[in-house]
Amino acid sequence: MSVRHLLTAATAALIGGVGFAAPAAAHASTQPVAADVYTMSAGRLGASVAAVLGLAGAIVGGLALARPAGRLGAGRLGARVSLVAGLLGIALGGLVVATSDSGIGTGNGRGGAYLALLVGLVAVVLGGLALARSRRAG
Repeated sequence: MSVRHLLTAATAALIGGVGFAAPAAAHASTQPVAADVYTMSAGRLGASVAAVLGLAGAIVGGLALARPAGRLGAGRLGARVSLVAGLLGIALGGLVVATSDSGIGTGNGRGGAYLALLVGLVAVVLGGLALARSRRAG
């Protein structure tokens, strides 16, 4: 064997050894396997974070809309926090929906991502209303 072949083989083993084995492993099963009930998959984790962000934004937006300016979580700051948290929840929920490879109930987080999209939308609406109210009052 020449030195050139040895260096090529060593480089392939060090840098991309896993990459060469991945296509063979990808053909082993074509059907996605449902995750266990207690398994915290990446999709479930992403959907949970997105839902919590959307819920936090909805709570802060509701407080900003209901309470007078000057209190904690009210005014323009609360409205902006609600808008940002809602948009982040929508973006992360949309990312989970776009990247999940199977339906609801398989453990990929698609159901939670749909919930995160809905709660994030509520947060954006509440934050927008609170921001409009704070601009009118100011």
